[in-house]
Amino acid sequence: MKVGFIGLGIMGRPMARHLIEGGHEVHLMSRSGVPQELVDRGGIPHPTPREVAAAAEAVITMLPDTPDVEKVLFGPAGVAEGLSPGKLVIDMSSISPLATRDFARRIEERGCQYLDAPVSGGQVGAEAGTLTIMVGGSEQAFARARPLFALMGRNITLIGPNGDGQTAKVANQIIVALTIEAVAEGLLFAARAGADPAKVREALMGGFAGSRILEVHGQRMIARNFEPGFRIELHQKDLRLALEGAREMGLSLPNTATCQELFNACRAHGGAGWDHSAVLRALELLANVELERR
Repeated sequence: MKVGFIGLGIMGRPMARHLIEGGHEVHLMSRSGVPQELVDRGGIPHPTPREVAAAAEAVITMLPDTPDVEKVLFGPAGVAEGLSPGKLVIDMSSISPLATRDFARRIEERGCQYLDAPVSGGQVGAEAGTLTIMVGGSEQAFARARPLFALMGRNITLIGPNGDGQTAKVANQIIVALTIEAVAEGLLFAARAGADPAKVREALMGGFAGSRILEVHGQRMIARNFEPGFRIELHQKDLRLALEGAREMGLSLPNTATCQELFNACRAHGGAGWDHSAVLRALELLANVELERR
């Protein structure tokens, strides 16, 4: 298939690489420029989203936020200008479910299909091709896209119609944020009580508290490695979507709100670009204790 891929950051670059390695003709565009690594592997660079869409049968976007997706799809020289009937647009960004439904309608009015397919698994999952992919859209469009998804992920689920993929991703980000915060509190408690948090983590990995987050982010906390796999500012965007949606539905999400405030504290200390596991640092300030680097 001729595939377009727009947005080649921490996540998008390895995802596009998997498509190239899978034998597809991949047309590329990124506002920061197309990485030479992808060109050397056979990727074809383009200067605008419109040119990518004109060259491809399916166009994938992987962008930071809702306004970025709208601009790439419908702005000047955007994807919509390069579409012809029958093409497929797949947004793998994490954005507003409500806006997603509007974007789908506008793309479908051009005789094309639209899928929202946000992912979970972070940079590690993107590099390994093991992402979880949550999809909203028609069964027919999903069937067309599934071979592409299979190159980038393992757990691939059609949730329901357009917007449902983004709804699932918001739910995912609520659970991830709260679990990271819980791991940070548990390890901080252990450290303050005088136990070795690294040994506590090792013990907990074999029990009911064991989780992927305890494994990966617990180790990040103990090593004090807060180089971003997923930046706090991006997780804040996802929690903002959760809290805005909850307000519209009259739903209380008290612990989600608390996590957002802890992320705010990190940002106040210059941490917008830290990995989201650095929520530990906000808790350390409150407790006046730090985990020792191990």
